Amino acid sequence: MFPRDLNDEQKTALAADITEVLIRHLNTKDRSVSVALNQVQESDWQQVWDSEIAPQMETLIKKPGYSM
Repeated sequence: MFPRDLNDEQKTALAADITEVLIRHLNTKDRSVSVALNQVQESDWQQVWDSEIAPQMETLIKKPGYSM
């Protein structure tokens, strides 16, 4: 999901920011939001693209700025 290692403090801060945005835009509560971060090795990215991104391309609201 992301190209670098994050320490626990950085992961917590990122999850808090994501949660804040979801609460604001979806008018939901903190208890309703879960956040997971899964690091993907560069060598595995093609498989992720093929199985998770490419099949959803038409429905993605924010599309990647690259293609594979």
